[in-house]
Amino acid sequence: MLTRKWISYAMPVALSVLLLAGCSQPGGSSKGTSDTYQIDVIVKATDSDFWQTVLMGAEKAAADSNGKIAVKTYGPPSEKDIDQQISILENVISKKPDGIVIASTSSDASVPGIENAMKQNIPVVLVDNRINTDQFTSFLATDNVKGGALAADMFVKALEEQGKELAGNIGIISSMAGVQVLIDRNTGFLERLKEIAPNVVPLETRYVDADITKALGAAEDILTKNPDVLGFFADNNSTGVGVARAITERNLEGKVPVVAYDADNEEINALKSGAIYALIVQDPFGMGYKGVENVVQAIEGKDVQKEVDTGATAVTMENFETDEIQELLYPDKRD
Repeated sequence: MLTRKWISYAMPVALSVLLLAGCSQPGGSSKGTSDTYQIDVIVKATDSDFWQTVLMGAEKAAADSNGKIAVKTYGPPSEKDIDQQISILENVISKKPDGIVIASTSSDASVPGIENAMKQNIPVVLVDNRINTDQFTSFLATDNVKGGALAADMFVKALEEQGKELAGNIGIISSMAGVQVLIDRNTGFLERLKEIAPNVVPLETRYVDADITKALGAAEDILTKNPDVLGFFADNNSTGVGVARAITERNLEGKVPVVAYDADNEEINALKSGAIYALIVQDPFGMGYKGVENVVQAIEGKDVQKEVDTGATAVTMENFETDEIQELLYPDKRD
């Protein structure tokens, strides 16, 4: 999804986390000038193209502002580092930025910090994951129940194209247990699958701690124990990559369909090779860009839409070359 220039951005982001953890500045506004808004953006992890694309969108919003916006970006190395993300949030709040954009991994752990920021009149815009409070400025995310249902539609379409009977088992590989966006995706997928293909029965969901190697191992184990498995649903980019590697290692491209969420570079290459049949693609660039815009609107006292569905799109090789899909997969192609 990202050019090498943007992938290389992960290192300075990680460095900024270390600097943030090791250096504490006194409270007060972090505005560079009286007419520049300092907006801090916190993502779930720096080890993922998806979150780097969110940061790309936020940086682009700043670049398009002609100096009106300055953005600082932060995130822990992995989505499993929830405690570190909360520490980052607390340190960011202590520096009193003009606004915050955050993709909170936990729906609960970040609530005290976000409510504290809002009490200090620091607008907080959530992206990707809802938290268990209404004390936030705006929430921009995919409707993941709908996205999961779309994934089920694409899986059944793949089976029908291969002339397979809609009966048998499917493997479900989930990045993490207890994360609401993933719960929603899997719920949407399973409910829709039960509706349109009731004889396709899910095996026990495998949780892999946001680890590609564990996702590969889980898929390999399912393929070994269930050689007739119809295919797989993988609910994020790390699981999608892991499952695709298993399919490739066993030369099952085009034979055992995989539908996966997100679209990092390896997933896109797996789509091209046939190891993945369809990708359910969100708009992480738009989340970052619009998230920053919504913070600015709130700072300036303008009305801000409380909830925004940023959409989900099914991408296959049938629509891969269209302009719409190319801009979605490669945000650097956007104007």
